[in-house]
Amino acid sequence: MKIARSLEETADFEPSAVTIGKFDGVHAGHRHLLRQVVDAARERRVAPSVLTFDRHPACVLAPDRAPRPLMTLEERCARIAEEGIEQILVLPFTLQVARMTPEEFVAECLRDAMRVRVVLVGGNFRFGHKQSGNPLVLEELGGKYGFETRLVEARRLRGRVVSTSEVRDALALGNVALAGRLLERPFSLAGEVVKGHGIGSRQTVPTLNLSPPAEVLPADGVYVTRTYDQASERRWNSITNIGVRPTFDGDARTIETFLLQPLEGSAPAAIRIEFLRRVREERKFESPEALKAQIYKDVGRAQAFFRRLLNKAI
Repeated sequence: MKIARSLEETADFEPSAVTIGKFDGVHAGHRHLLRQVVDAARERRVAPSVLTFDRHPACVLAPDRAPRPLMTLEERCARIAEEGIEQILVLPFTLQVARMTPEEFVAECLRDAMRVRVVLVGGNFRFGHKQSGNPLVLEELGGKYGFETRLVEARRLRGRVVSTSEVRDALALGNVALAGRLLERPFSLAGEVVKGHGIGSRQTVPTLNLSPPAEVLPADGVYVTRTYDQASERRWNSITNIGVRPTFDGDARTIETFLLQPLEGSAPAAIRIEFLRRVREERKFESPEALKAQIYKDVGRAQAFFRRLLNKAI
């Protein structure tokens, strides 16, 4: 896969079928659109491509309202590539880009940089200065610059349009099961394992502590999870607590994972945690012993969840 991080780096791009957007989360709606791009590219014998942005436009236009990302740019590109996309232009979103008219955007980014032959967008697509461009404007400019515009219907789940905001809302409520359905995969967090406060190993149960990433987190609480070693094929069923450790008067948010299977060998240096089901909210217990007893109850619920999962697979 080719990744260009500026208009100048697209010199070796092939003629393309392209879609445009932020693609934060690469949810079911995005994946549906990306598959349509791959089909159109095969039909037109061009390269399936994406034009996305480095930084959410709101980070430039309205920093106070800019949402935290669901994933890193690197993970976004990797997920996009999984759908068969061969070329990605990651355009730094600057004030200069924000001030482009729709025609300037089409001429410089689509015609010159992407060598576009067909563009696929959703009905709510907007582009150009003050979002003055829409699919009708894009179609008119396509007639001028020699490319086809195709509209792709939004993906719906139980009658609701799948969107990044829907995923954010589900995570804010701790509904990781719904978030997983919207994403067509479990929501996950990845990062380095960091040293904790040592409280778990001394007073409750030992855990792997993930350095909180910059992306969106599920609501504080306890979750059934699956944990992966980033450097090997090792994986474990697990439970994970997100929160501030109120039993110990904590004030910093932590992500602590207890493995349901023995940790054989050295502890992983970096892990990825998939969130499967919410167990309960985080709360303060009267003593470490009471918290430890609750953790073992949580473990029992997680083990029952994985047994049901195994029985369904059989």
